[in-house]
Amino acid sequence: MSPRTVRSTSPRHSAARWLTGLVVATVLLGGCVAMPSRTTTDTSTRHVQHPLIAQASVLAQAGGNASQIDALLSQLDDATLASEAAALAIGDPLYTYAGRALLRRGLPLPRPFDRTAWQFDASSRPPAASDGYRPPVKLAVLLPLSGEMSQAAAPVRDGFLAGYYGENRRRPDIQFYDTHGTVGGSLSAYDQAVAAGSDFVVGPLGREQVDAMFGRAALPVPLLALNRGTEAPPAGNASFSLSPEDEGVAAAELLIERGARRVLVVAGNDASQQRSVDALRERLGERGAVVTDVVNVGIVDLAPLAQKEGGIDAVFMAVRGSAAREFMPKLALAGLAGKPRVATSQLLSGTGKAEEDRVLDGIAFPTEPWTNGGYVTGLAPEATVAETLPTARGGAGRLFAFGYDAWLLTAYLEKLARSSDGHVEGATGTLRIDGFGNIQRTPAWATFSGGVPVSLGNAGRY
Repeated sequence: MSPRTVRSTSPRHSAARWLTGLVVATVLLGGCVAMPSRTTTDTSTRHVQHPLIAQASVLAQAGGNASQIDALLSQLDDATLASEAAALAIGDPLYTYAGRALLRRGLPLPRPFDRTAWQFDASSRPPAASDGYRPPVKLAVLLPLSGEMSQAAAPVRDGFLAGYYGENRRRPDIQFYDTHGTVGGSLSAYDQAVAAGSDFVVGPLGREQVDAMFGRAALPVPLLALNRGTEAPPAGNASFSLSPEDEGVAAAELLIERGARRVLVVAGNDASQQRSVDALRERLGERGAVVTDVVNVGIVDLAPLAQKEGGIDAVFMAVRGSAAREFMPKLALAGLAGKPRVATSQLLSGTGKAEEDRVLDGIAFPTEPWTNGGYVTGLAPEATVAETLPTARGGAGRLFAFGYDAWLLTAYLEKLARSSDGHVEGATGTLRIDGFGNIQRTPAWATFSGGVPVSLGNAGRY
């Protein structure tokens, strides 16, 4: 395979200039495809650990099961979790887990992660700007530019280039490699990038490819994987994804915030929907809540489920918008229409006609600030970009935003890793990194109002 290169030119570009450059680059790359240290303590004021923290600490010290540790921490309320995390000594392995739990709840860290296990070294790069901007010198991007996955890769590529051309400061030389969507192609592309002198790598895109990459004995050049693997990234590497599991976790946290303890789930049969449901069920269980039942949209009568002892506090929907529209009358007949309803981002699929979508009014679903009309620094509005690039239109806009944020992460990863409040406001949401190298994304929330998707804050709480 042959790398395709885009060289950094003049550092100053207007919004119109980067769009022009992006279109040219897209053609060259194959065309658009739609789609405080606590080492000593006065014994008179020594902190007494919460029993759950004490149990979790024993497991963490022994390198124990992450799920068990997470389950213990999830039983703590926000204030207790925050105070107990702050009381942990520097270097305590439990802090990595406690900090991750705080980030998942959208809470600040009491101090930066200790980075004893996971570290990121950007010392070979030129000094950072005042806002933390410190991009690589020579950047490689591994994407399936051909093959079955190329349609999904095109908007990711174009979003990445939008961020690249929209930056008016120093930019790295950037080189794209075609992985062909295979494990072998991805490993070969990485080796080529290393041989060519790249000091940072973005990709690959497929989950199996990420697992293969992270499974290597050594990765001489750090990389930002564009998917979540089955194992945590090796030290110095990171992963970023728009995974169904993340949506399930985010939905569970929102439901817990709204006081829901008994949740009815309506789900489709595809793998991504089931992954969202599994993640939701696990997180609700960790937080003392429960999934009462999981039903398909084909169920005829929900009344027996609604009348169970304890009732139903809320409804979670992992279905497309077209299926949700047909399901709404069944919720009403069972007396559940007034309950809080939260869905995955798939709710947008099969929508677009306000007169038909009014029935979806009030359902909360995770979305991206950029695709929901929000302002993102350095990126033109979605409508403006979509006029020029087919890969930013419709459902592909989500992947375009993902690609844009991947560019941001290459330049701000050190800032995220070294600050207690290290975050970047991206096109897909607020981005942070946990102590294991996983990018944590806090999405924006939207709903339907009058059959039209709007920010949840603008529509009022459901």
